[in-house]
Amino acid sequence: MSIAAVADRFLGLLPDRADWQAVRRSPRRDLAAGLTVAVVALPLALAFGVTSGLGAQAGLVTAVVAGAVAAVFGGSHLQVSGPTGAMTVVLVPVVQQFGPTGVLMVGVLAGLLLIALALARLGRYVRYLPTPVIEGFTAGIAVVIALQQVPAALGVTDAHGDRVWAVAADAVARFAVHPRPVALAVALGVAALMLLGARFRPGVPFSLLGVAVTTVLAETLPLDLARIGALPQGLPAPSLGFLDPGAVGVLLPSALAVAALAALESLLSATVADGMTVGQRHDPDRELFGQGLANLAAPVFGGIPATAAIARTAVNVRAGAASKLAALTHAVALAAIVLAAAPLVGRIPLAALAGVLLATTVRMIEAGSLWALARATRGDALVLVLTFVVTVAWDLVTAVAVGVAVAVVIALRAVARSARLEQVPLDRGEHSAEEHALLAEHIVAYRLDGPLFFAAAHTFLLELSEVADVRVVILRMSRVSALDATGAHVLGDAIGRLRGRGITVLLSGITPDHDQVLSTLGVADELRRDGLVFPDTPAAIAHARELLRGTVTT
Repeated sequence: MSIAAVADRFLGLLPDRADWQAVRRSPRRDLAAGLTVAVVALPLALAFGVTSGLGAQAGLVTAVVAGAVAAVFGGSHLQVSGPTGAMTVVLVPVVQQFGPTGVLMVGVLAGLLLIALALARLGRYVRYLPTPVIEGFTAGIAVVIALQQVPAALGVTDAHGDRVWAVAADAVARFAVHPRPVALAVALGVAALMLLGARFRPGVPFSLLGVAVTTVLAETLPLDLARIGALPQGLPAPSLGFLDPGAVGVLLPSALAVAALAALESLLSATVADGMTVGQRHDPDRELFGQGLANLAAPVFGGIPATAAIARTAVNVRAGAASKLAALTHAVALAAIVLAAAPLVGRIPLAALAGVLLATTVRMIEAGSLWALARATRGDALVLVLTFVVTVAWDLVTAVAVGVAVAVVIALRAVARSARLEQVPLDRGEHSAEEHALLAEHIVAYRLDGPLFFAAAHTFLLELSEVADVRVVILRMSRVSALDATGAHVLGDAIGRLRGRGITVLLSGITPDHDQVLSTLGVADELRRDGLVFPDTPAAIAHARELLRGTVTT
C-alpha cells in the first residue's frame, strides 16, 4: 500500500460531518444519559483499576482519558469505553512480570496494533468468531474476575500464587487461619444489594449506593477495612518516561494479547449496541481506530489499556443516548468527580469494590444462553467448555485461540462430510438394448458434489480407488464447490491409480477457477494431451461410447 493510500485511509477513519449532526439532534437526552453512565462507571473504574494492580487512580484516568478519546474517534455513536474486567484478566500477569511501566508500554504498543488493524480494514472479520467461543470466554472472564475479588472480599492483603485461582485458594487458606468477617459481610452485602435492587428497581444505581453506604459506615464505626488510599486531585501530568524501545520485543506478545482483546470486546460491544437500537450501525474499522488512539493516550497519563465496556454501553443505550455526546459527557463527569471528590473516593473500602465486581460477574453470565449452546450440538458444547476451562486455567487469549481452532476443526469435519462421490446413471438416449448393457457394464460416471479440499480428499481417494470392473470412468467436476492444492494432488493420484489399472479416465465440467489450480499443479496434464478433458458430460459420454466401439484409441 502506497503512502498516499495509507494517508487517504487514515483520513477516512477520522470523525465526519454525520457524527456532529447526530450530536445536535438531542443534546439534552445525551447529556442525561452520559451522567447516568458516569454514576454506574465510577465504582467499576475504581474496582478495575485496583484489580489490575495499578491502583484506583489508574482506573479513573483510563475511564476519563480513554473514554473521551474513544467517544470522539470511535466508530459507534453509543459505545462507552474504559477499564474492563476482561482487560484486567490480561493485565494482572503483565503487572507481575514487567511492573507498572511495562503495562503502560504494552498499552501504547496495543494502541499502535489496533490502528494498524483499522488501516488494514480487518474490523469486519470479528463477525466470524463462533458464538460458543464468545460465550465460553465471557463466562470464563466472569469466573476469573470473581476469583480476583476473593482476597479483597476476605480482607486478605498478602495472598500469593502463579494463577488467579491459586491466589484465591491461598486467600481462603489465610482467611481460615485469621478470619475477617467484616470484609466478607461488606462484599456480600454490596453484591446482594446490587443484584436484588436491579431486579426490583433497575433504574437505581445500586452499585454507587452500596459503595456510599459502606463508606459512611466505615467512617462512623470502628470497622477493620482496607481502603483505596490517597488519590491526587486531578489527572496526573502527561509523561512519556515509561517508553523503552529496547523492551518492545519482550512486551510484544503481551501487547498482541491486549490488542486482540480490545478489538474483540469493542466490536462485540458495538454489535450488541446496534442490536439494542433501530437505525444505528457502527463502523468496525473506525471503532478499532478509536480504541487504538484511546490506548495511545491513556498510558501517557498513567492509565491502563482500555476497551469498550458492554455493561456501560448497555446503560448508555437504555438511558436514551443517540450520539457520541453521551459517552463524552460520561468521561467529563468522571473527570469532575476526580477533581472535586478525590479525598472522599480514597476512603472507599476495597471490600465494597470487590462486592461491586462480584455482582457484575453474576450479571455477565447468561445461564440460559450457555445451557442452550451446550444442548445445541456436541461440537458447540465442546468448544464452549474448552474455551471456558482454558480461560480460567490459563489466559483469555489462549482460550480464544483454542476455542477457534477446535471450532475450525469441527467445521472442517462437517464440511468434509458434505463432500460426496456419487455414481450417476448415463443418459441412455435412443441406443439399442445391447449398447445399453455395454455402457452399464463398462462405463461408470461419478459426480463430485461439494468441496474437494484437504479435509475431504482422503475419503475421495479411498472411494474412487475401489472402482472395479469398468473400462471408462467419467469424473463430473461441475459441482465441485472448492478445490485446493491437496484436493488437486489427490485427484491426480486417483487418476494415476485408475490409469495404472488400465481404466480410461475422462474429466468433464471443470470450472475456470478449478482449471487454474489443476493446470498450475500439473494435474491431469496427460489427460489434456490425450484429449480426455471435456467441457460437459454429454461430450465425455459420447467419447466414452466411441472408445468402447473401438473407433478411437487412448
